[in-house]
Amino acid sequence: MIKTKTEQSVEFEISERVLLIKINGELDHHASIYVREADEIICRERIINIIFNFENTSFMDSSGIGVIMGRYKKIRDFGGKIGVINVSDNVEKILMFSGLNKIVNHYSNIEEGINDMRGGII
Repeated sequence: MIKTKTEQSVEFEISERVLLIKINGELDHHASIYVREADEIICRERIINIIFNFENTSFMDSSGIGVIMGRYKKIRDFGGKIGVINVSDNVEKILMFSGLNKIVNHYSNIEEGINDMRGGII
């Protein structure tokens, strides 16, 4: 696993060409600015799959919905997937009410997500 960049509220790591985005605190307007920096990493590292880790996320608003949708639009043309792990009940409600649960895969851990995104190939 390669750690590429860390901001106070957002951490980026790459594992097997999957971008892992860990949100620390709130995924609001302020944090979404840092998450959008993932676009540079997506292009540079030729990322086609993304997993959002909500383990330390206490809150998500409409900016968070926009961030997830924006990253999804970046990777969908390449056949990529968006996944989430460690989703709290509050964040799960936002995903459901926004309809994001239709395009986001839920995984129990990073390894499960990476395995699924690689087509089950170990």
